[in-house]
This record gives sequence, structure tokens and C-alpha cells, in this order.
Amino acid sequence: MEQSFIDFEDQKFTNLDVFPGTSWTVLAEPVPEGSIHRLKMKQGTIIPPHSHPVDEFVYIISGTIKTGDRLCEKGTFWKTPAKVRQGPHEAITDVEIITIRLGAMGEFEQVS
Repeated sequence: MEQSFIDFEDQKFTNLDVFPGTSWTVLAEPVPEGSIHRLKMKQGTIIPPHSHPVDEFVYIISGTIKTGDRLCEKGTFWKTPAKVRQGPHEAITDVEIITIRLGAMGEFEQVS
């Protein structure tokens, strides 16, 4: 086994059609069906309240995002345990985050 690298210019983003204004690139799968990925959200994009069946960790690389009632800026880190409601996530500015999800995303379970 050896180290592997993905250079910045080789990280190609794909639009997430389910959430207009978002795109992502998967960097790694740390566990089966899990992912470490970069997500970009254009200003004004909203991902509705939802939950996942696994723990999720988020770090804001750039921009400002409102998640639930919390305004989060560059450098903020948060953890959402499995099955806990999160969001809505609203991009106050253009935002880029890194997300680590420890298992399958599951069906997107929108909650109110």
C-alpha cells in the first residue's frame, strides 16, 4: 500500500442536479459507501432539513453558510451524529466545504 494524491487541478466537480447550485468532487472513500468530498454551493442555494443514517463531519473551507439557526464562516467545523436532523443549509455567500461521511448516505431523508 502506498500514499495517493489528487492535485488541486485534477479535482473535477460534478453538478448535483438534486440541489441546483451545488457541485462536488469525491476525494476518497474512507469506509464502504462513505466519502470525503468537497462541496460547492452558490450563494442563495438551500439544502432542506434532512438526516443521514451515519455520522457526518463538515469543515468550511470558504464562505458563509447558515445551518439551522447557526451562522458558520470559514474555519468552522461541525459534527452531526447519525439520524440527527440537520439544516436547512443556506449559502449566504458562495461556499466550499469538506464533508466526511462515515458510511452510506442512505436515501436523502428530508425532514421538517
